Amino acid sequence: MPYRAPVSEIRFVLDRIVGFDQVAGTELFADATPDTVEAILLEAGKLVETEIAPLNRGSDQHHSRLENGKVRAAPGFDRAYAAIRDGGWVGVASSPEYGGMGLPFTVSTAVNEMIAAGCLALQLKPLLSQGQIEALEHHASDALKALYLPKLISGEWSGTMNLTEPHAGSDVGALRSKAEPNGDGSYAVTGQKIFITWGDSDLVENVCHLVLARLPDGAPGTKGISLFMVPKFLPDENGNPGQANSLKVVSIEHKLGIHGSPTCVMQFDGAQGWLVGAPHGGMAAMFTMMNNARLGVGMQGVAVAEAAYQHALAYAQDRKQGKTPLGNTGIIDHADVRRMLASMKADLFTARAIGLACAVALDMARATGSAEWEARAALLTPIAKAFGTDVGNEVASAGVQVHGGMGFVEETGAAQYLRDARILPIYEGTNGIQAMDLVARKMMDGGAAAFRLLQEVQDHAAEARTSQPDLAGAVWNAAEALREATEWLLAQDLNDRFAGATSYLRAFARVLGGHYHLKAALADPARLPLAAVAIKRLLPEHIGLLAQMREGAAGLYDLTPELLAS
Repeated sequence: MPYRAPVSEIRFVLDRIVGFDQVAGTELFADATPDTVEAILLEAGKLVETEIAPLNRGSDQHHSRLENGKVRAAPGFDRAYAAIRDGGWVGVASSPEYGGMGLPFTVSTAVNEMIAAGCLALQLKPLLSQGQIEALEHHASDALKALYLPKLISGEWSGTMNLTEPHAGSDVGALRSKAEPNGDGSYAVTGQKIFITWGDSDLVENVCHLVLARLPDGAPGTKGISLFMVPKFLPDENGNPGQANSLKVVSIEHKLGIHGSPTCVMQFDGAQGWLVGAPHGGMAAMFTMMNNARLGVGMQGVAVAEAAYQHALAYAQDRKQGKTPLGNTGIIDHADVRRMLASMKADLFTARAIGLACAVALDMARATGSAEWEARAALLTPIAKAFGTDVGNEVASAGVQVHGGMGFVEETGAAQYLRDARILPIYEGTNGIQAMDLVARKMMDGGAAAFRLLQEVQDHAAEARTSQPDLAGAVWNAAEALREATEWLLAQDLNDRFAGATSYLRAFARVLGGHYHLKAALADPARLPLAAVAIKRLLPEHIGLLAQMREGAAGLYDLTPELLAS
């Protein structure tokens, strides 16, 4: 079933749910008029439908490959990436000073969702470049910006992120890669990195690696880590790719999914690199890139969910099996299939709204300098990443179930979405780490940002009681339960918080989902049945989730390793 870009749905969320008009109303983003945004989304949707989505199945069957030390992209990726590059889609939100469009990050986020839905394996390439661009804009010297940003923004060069090592995954501070001064302002970077998405490519002239490594005087742990720009080819005096640097692709990982995306093991052998940001300040610079990527990955979950849902819906409308209450119609009219599709669609809407609300907060923080908007964005980022990627997996899994036995057969294409989506809860800090971040770092303000958001949810629900008393009452009560749970959480020690963090994050997403669906029903009465599904059938999960959260850590440690092994 061909993918159809959900432009009207994205516009509805932007215009009626997450308040994009606030962004367009700022001086910084005054050019993001409704007509401009509409034109950009329509053009991006057309690109995805015609050039990118048709490559998805082929890239799963004909992988990227390593030949004579060089990575060869999946068939057709050269044309599709050229269309992304030539259309300026890499630099939608980048600075016009270096060739970008300078549009809101929210617009870029919506465009990226559609590209990822068309072909996740390909979209990972510009996503990593966009994260690198932001890191350089914030932390690089003027000389590095002038050299690298125009090429990255144009898409002529691409960017990567090199954190993980064989012995240092989420514990980045355990890395062994080192950087030694060359005496000319550059450094010799040595070490091995794994899981490097699009670590090499024949689609671009140069691949620019941001690499975490430790200087000779770097302290142990994360505080002693620095960040370096290490290009595949050293730029010559004209800024063009010149001599090959001392780095190579050792191998490409054999993965469960996203086969078109080369995930590389990279070896750096005294490769020449340049410091990005302050010495020993690498984590701060890298987190700029990671936070960009975390929302991006959350929206990749939304993207896979959208594609999997469209696929399942088409099959359910076509497939006839047994007699339904409406006669000999498609399986869509069986109650349980209708339940699955309704839940898929409701969660897809919630995840998209949370992600775009986070993007709006990021834009507002940048445009206004408001600490409250910055705190809102920080609060929503782990929720958008974790819930969005969980929904990607859950909707893709439900899509296989809708197909029945045929979903387990590769020829239908349903299984690819599930395989491709499975990496997303692991990318850019696992979802467990996102939840721990939410209940720890994001609560360092005493829960102020969370309480402000919950107050907005309750205020809106109170206003909606006159027209939708049942739905509004359910949302208000759920927000109150989450408020009380947050107060309880803040009184606990960190390990008890961590034990319930995943449940708390999921409950928060459920409450936000009820809020956004209630807003949608008030804005468009045709959306009332879907809102009822979200609020009456899905929102009640928050009760069990918050009960799980309150159990803390003690019971988990009663299960000793011996008991777990018995």
